[in-house]
Amino acid sequence: MSESAVPAARPRVVIHYCTGCRWLLRAGWLAQELLTTFEKELSEVALRPGSGGVFRVEVDGEPLWDRKLDDGFPELKLLKQRLRDRIAPDKPLGHSDRP
Repeated sequence: MSESAVPAARPRVVIHYCTGCRWLLRAGWLAQELLTTFEKELSEVALRPGSGGVFRVEVDGEPLWDRKLDDGFPELKLLKQRLRDRIAPDKPLGHSDRP
């Protein structure tokens, strides 16, 4: 197989969540939503337990959302838009694209 025929590696999303804050369900729900919307664009969505109130979403190690920096939890619509803009700018998001 030639190099041009090898598909590019798909992005990996990691959701870091605080176990002490009991944010696993929120992280799992976001993972499910992102995998459903970006099923062909993502290689995986991983959940990484943490502490200290962490809730951070990264794409290939780069921040997409951080609860402490972005002032709270992401709205799903905004998170999908940010992810789309980073990994698949031409992908329509249906109702998530409406203002």
